[in-house]
Amino acid sequence: MSLVFSETQDPPVERTRVHLLTDILIIGILSVIAAGKGWEDMENYGLSKYDWLEQFLALPEGIPSADTFPRVFEPINPKVFEACFRRWVESIVEAPGAQLIPIDGKTLNGSYHREQGKSALHLVSAWSIDLSSCFRTSKTRR
Repeated sequence: MSLVFSETQDPPVERTRVHLLTDILIIGILSVIAAGKGWEDMENYGLSKYDWLEQFLALPEGIPSADTFPRVFEPINPKVFEACFRRWVESIVEAPGAQLIPIDGKTLNGSYHREQGKSALHLVSAWSIDLSSCFRTSKTRR
């Protein structure tokens, strides 16, 4: 992955750099895929998935803080990042044995209960082309 994003420049301040660019980019991308909406979500995602992430990321100083993500992402040229991201996705799809799994998500209208403080139900479906089967899951209410 680090070679794919090699065109993406690290922020210019070397003395304050304690996290690897690749670690920050991967956590950010995975957070957005998991429906993260902002910088705090990226930090929270990293903290909640730390045991899993440390299996394939270096994380020399742990998970970056929420204020680190904008300092890294904002100076990145969006066109360069998009090109790198497309190459990364293409390398995964072209990998031997890789399969494309379409994923769809919906929030079920009217499924919330305001008086009881229960949020709406969310449904996620994933279709496996190779297995010709569908997997569905829904978020449980709080």
